[in-house]
Amino acid sequence: MRRIERLRGLPKDKSERSSMSFQTWADSFKFGGNRYGLTGLPQPITTWGKDVTEAAPPTLDGYASHGFAGNGVVFAVIARRLALFTEARFQWQRMEGGRPADLFGTPALSLLEVPWSNGTTGDLLARMELDVSLAGNFYAVRRGNALRRLRPDLVSIIVGSHSGDPIDAEPVGYLWWPEGMGKGTPIRYLPEDVVHFAPIPDPTASYRGMSWLTPVVEEVRADTAATRHKGKFFDNAATPNLAVSFDKAVAKKEVLDFVESMRDQEGADNAYKTLVLAGGADVKVVGADLKQLDFKLTQGAGETRIAAAGGVPPIMVGLSEGLSAATYSNYGQARRAFGDLWARPQWREAAAALGSVLPAPSGSRLWYDDRHIPFLAEDQRDEAEIFGADAATVRTLTDGGYEPASVLAAVQSRNFSLLKHSGLLSVQMQAPGTTGT
Repeated sequence: MRRIERLRGLPKDKSERSSMSFQTWADSFKFGGNRYGLTGLPQPITTWGKDVTEAAPPTLDGYASHGFAGNGVVFAVIARRLALFTEARFQWQRMEGGRPADLFGTPALSLLEVPWSNGTTGDLLARMELDVSLAGNFYAVRRGNALRRLRPDLVSIIVGSHSGDPIDAEPVGYLWWPEGMGKGTPIRYLPEDVVHFAPIPDPTASYRGMSWLTPVVEEVRADTAATRHKGKFFDNAATPNLAVSFDKAVAKKEVLDFVESMRDQEGADNAYKTLVLAGGADVKVVGADLKQLDFKLTQGAGETRIAAAGGVPPIMVGLSEGLSAATYSNYGQARRAFGDLWARPQWREAAAALGSVLPAPSGSRLWYDDRHIPFLAEDQRDEAEIFGADAATVRTLTDGGYEPASVLAAVQSRNFSLLKHSGLLSVQMQAPGTTGT
């Protein structure tokens, strides 16, 4: 028999109790912080009570405690994002003719390789991902040859217009409130000194980012409630929700004696023992058990929506709905989608944000290098096959008498109108009328 929460609201003085009518006494019952009358109200006293859940507040602390630290699905999604996002490193990329070319490094990149004492590029990317997931924004300020993270909920963006026209408004600085938002004296930083990474724009702001958790706050709340429901079900000896009611003719003393007797038999140690009722007491099962709720389906749908908002295929997180359709082919497709549709756009945005405090050499830009990441090895194999096909095309066109420079330009741009013929014969590349020796 499961534990029944202590009924509150009864007068402490026994003489006062004896002067109350049974109806008045019954209507004064409180359970779980709520008042329940035994008659005249649609809800009887139940053994499970009322468990109210609250959505996480839309703040860094709220999402961190209720989401990342308080919900297994959110933690798993962010952990998968972290595992891939922290694998990249940064290089300079030459731009030739407006097109990306080779990658190279210089000593200036040490700022990102060791962003702070004992820090690594992976540590920097981990902080960027956590702040973006939980607050929608990552801020850091350059201090010499080091980066200092600014807690995102303590940063304000200063927007101004040099012309005085609102249409020309843009960020002109950032305020950091070390003592708390709106408290003390803030420290101001110029835009060129601040890294601002916000891959998901907030539709209600021009420059601020939005956490991917915001659209699925209710899903997270429901998933947390479902998990708590499972725990309570087993904490209460895996019994259904019971409602105890009494006949109007039952005397108050008999009801009190019954309640005390029930309390003596509470707890999981008394589970599955015979429940003996007397004195007009009636117990009814209310609500549904885990089987009746189709619990796996109910909770699985919410898990999938949380993973979708986080950009992670459910199969990558190990969620039930993803695993139910799992095959080697599906896993490969999910991995490819995770890399192409989430990771690479994130790295691109991160490189652009970090480039604001790290001027690039002339004719180049800050870019990410993902060539060494095992998770993306299949993508690299595909790139090698494409490169091989391009090489074969170059050979064929060159042997066909086209000028090598125009062949390279045509293949790189996928525009055959750039091809220029040399006027020479194929293969031997000889002028017409000449005789080979």
